[in-house]
Amino acid sequence: MIKFKLEGEFIPLIQLLKATGLVQSGGEAQTVVEDGLIKYNGTVDYRKRLKVRVGDVIDFMGQKITVI
Repeated sequence: MIKFKLEGEFIPLIQLLKATGLVQSGGEAQTVVEDGLIKYNGTVDYRKRLKVRVGDVIDFMGQKITVI
């Protein structure tokens, strides 16, 4: 499990995926979101501009990111 310390109100999902090193580029991040490979708080989510906030959990290919 990855714990990501949020600085500010939110972080866009694509930036979070890049910041945690789970994808190499913004284009790759957009593709994994479009392909339905992201679970946001347990539900598949296709929103590229999703605002991730403290307490949210992102699941990508078995890797969980908890935003603290």
